[in-house]
Amino acid sequence: MDLVAANAVLERVLAPWVKELGLVVESANPGETTLLLPAAERLMHVGGMVCGQVFMAAADTAMVVAFSVALDGFRPMTTVNLNTTFLRPVSRGDMRVIARVVRTGKTLLYGDVDIVGADGKVAVHATSTYALV
Repeated sequence: MDLVAANAVLERVLAPWVKELGLVVESANPGETTLLLPAAERLMHVGGMVCGQVFMAAADTAMVVAFSVALDGFRPMTTVNLNTTFLRPVSRGDMRVIARVVRTGKTLLYGDVDIVGADGKVAVHATSTYALV
């Protein structure tokens, strides 16, 4: 799947509010896919940090795209588990959402995600399980 097709998954599959995050696929390979999460004031809570909900939505979305790339096309799937660990706050700059496919089984898919801040440090780590439906 090329970048055009990977970005089309974002347009075709996401809920309207998730599209508002402004995610863009920067690279798409069967084992690893990277999305850009652009910095925006609307993504921050009162304390001036990016909201945890933004990170979780970005991680979940990145895994859907990564699995679509690995499967050579989107297949209906649902999140079974998304375990998210917040390692450090992010207050400015664009972020990269790096989704890695760990395993694709017949019905279950496994992956992990790192969200890296503009400083190059991992701010969020998530592990995930999805079920093909």
